[in-house]
Amino acid sequence: MLETDRLFFRPYCPDDLPFLARLLKDPDVVRFIGHGRPRTDEEVARFYDWVQRSYASGLGLMVAVRKQDMRPIGHAGLVPQTVDGKPETEIGYWMAKEYWGNGYASEAAVAFREYGAAAKGLRRLICLIQPGNAASARVAQKIGMFREKETVFKEKLVHVYAWEQT
Repeated sequence: MLETDRLFFRPYCPDDLPFLARLLKDPDVVRFIGHGRPRTDEEVARFYDWVQRSYASGLGLMVAVRKQDMRPIGHAGLVPQTVDGKPETEIGYWMAKEYWGNGYASEAAVAFREYGAAAKGLRRLICLIQPGNAASARVAQKIGMFREKETVFKEKLVHVYAWEQT
């Protein structure tokens, strides 16, 4: 199990669907995710199924649980992506709005950067960040990523932040 000082991470299970729905239906949380609109119940179910399928690759988003009260506060993980026709591994991190500004996203991103390098042998990781998402860009920079380029990903303009192990 992956953990930090304040968080631990575990796979999503069916009992987490109400929490996932709350994240995906919050317009502030999803503003810079995908098409930027809250998800319907059907879209939440499809997202959950996608997360479950991603576990077969040994990657995927995990529930971020705050140790002090065992409350799920967001999710983070390593996600396989294809960017400009090239396979990449993205560090993803979303926190519920009430937990913003406490360093949880940075803590999670560092944990998955270290896990990706040490346990998965990944020498390169990326973050796909939509323009205007200054908070996510700060997290990427804080964990040692640099803005590599701008591209279109799933019909959205994104900045590709990259980390490469030397």
